[in-house]
Amino acid sequence: MELRNKNIVLTGANGGIGQALALRLAAAGACVWLVGRSYSQLENLRLRMTHPERHTVFVLFEYSDEEIRLLSGCFHAGRCLDVLINNAGTCRFALLEEQSFADIREQLRINVEIPMILSRALIRNFSAEGTILNVGAILGELGYPGYSVYCAAEASLYRFSEALGRELASRKINVLYAAPRFIRSRHTSATVNARSAALGNQSDSPDEVARFITETLIRGKSRTRMGMMARLLVLINALCPALVDRALLKKLPLISRFLR
Repeated sequence: MELRNKNIVLTGANGGIGQALALRLAAAGACVWLVGRSYSQLENLRLRMTHPERHTVFVLFEYSDEEIRLLSGCFHAGRCLDVLINNAGTCRFALLEEQSFADIREQLRINVEIPMILSRALIRNFSAEGTILNVGAILGELGYPGYSVYCAAEASLYRFSEALGRELASRKINVLYAAPRFIRSRHTSATVNARSAALGNQSDSPDEVARFITETLIRGKSRTRMGMMARLLVLINALCPALVDRALLKKLPLISRFLR
C-alpha cells in the first residue's frame, strides 16, 4: 500500500506506540486522524508531525456510541476512509484473583469491544480496497501466567481479525493483524521491564514496534508476528503446547516473584 494522501484513523494515538506510529505515517505522506482521550496530548503530537495542517485531532473521551457515530460521520463520498488502525490497548500484569471486576472489564472493552465497534461503525466508509489493521500481541496466541485476561482479550482480537478478513474478502477490504512482543518504554511499569529482563523475554521500543506496524500496513500481509523467536514459540505452542507448559512451569517461581 502507498501511504501518501491516505486517510488513516489511528486510535490510541497519544500512547507510546501511537505517537511513534503517527510520526511515521505522517512522514510517509498520510493524512492521520489522531484518536484518543486527551486533546492536549493529541494536539501536541499533531504539531510535531510532518505537515501538521494535514492531520486531525478527534477526541473520544469515552468511546461512546454517540462519539463513534460522530467520527464515522466525518467520512463520506467526498472523503473516504482508507485505513483504520485499532491500536489502543491496555493490560494488567496480575493474577486473576488479584484483578477487580473493573480491571477485567476494562481490558476486554479496550482490547476487544472498541475495535469491533469501531470497525462496525466505519465499515461502510472505506474507499475501494480499504484496510483495517488490528494491533494485537504475541500473547494473543500464547497463554502466559499473569496475563490471563490480556491473553484472552488478544486471542479474541486475533480471531475477530481472521474471521472479519474472510467475511470482507469479496468486498476487497483487507483486514490485517500485527502482533508485537513485549514493549520496552518509559510508559511500561518498572516491574514489567525488570521481569522481561530477568526472564530473558525480548522486548522492543515503541519506535521499533511502529516500524513493524507500518511495514505490515505497506506490505498488506494478513498476519504478522514480531520476532523470529516469538514466531517459533507460537508455532511450538500450537503444535505441542505441553512443551510450553513445562517451560513456563520452570519459570513460574520467578514470574510469581514479580507478581507479588
